[in-house]
Amino acid sequence: MNQQKDLQFITELRATINKLVKKLRKESPTGQIFSLTERSVMSALFQHKALLPSELAAMEMITNQSMSQVLNHLSEMGYIVRVPSETDKRKVNISLSEDGERIFMQFRHERDEWLQRAVAQVCTPEEQELLKQVIVPLSKLVDFK
Repeated sequence: MNQQKDLQFITELRATINKLVKKLRKESPTGQIFSLTERSVMSALFQHKALLPSELAAMEMITNQSMSQVLNHLSEMGYIVRVPSETDKRKVNISLSEDGERIFMQFRHERDEWLQRAVAQVCTPEEQELLKQVIVPLSKLVDFK
């Protein structure tokens, strides 16, 4: 019986996190113009400054060919730049363009602003403290392989 309760908890946790992610996506008008993978790629580029397409594909767990399509679309919109590697001319480093950084910051700000308002309006101060404590275990889950 305990295993069934544990499974129910896991199902509820997953469903709630999925709903929150979808809600955050919906609450960012700017972010809606990008696919989930495009937003994730832009986030990785913002964090790491420059990456190889193969590194991005591995991070996103997609094929190099699929990543090529994502990068081509972001390039067409002017949100990334490709710079040949100084050490290996066959390789190209990908980074966000100025417009890419600007639009990334805009949709990140929209989501953060909405979440801040939501937490302030629907959570008690005690619940807000509990949310702060949950960040560490959720981060561990994200990093689990």
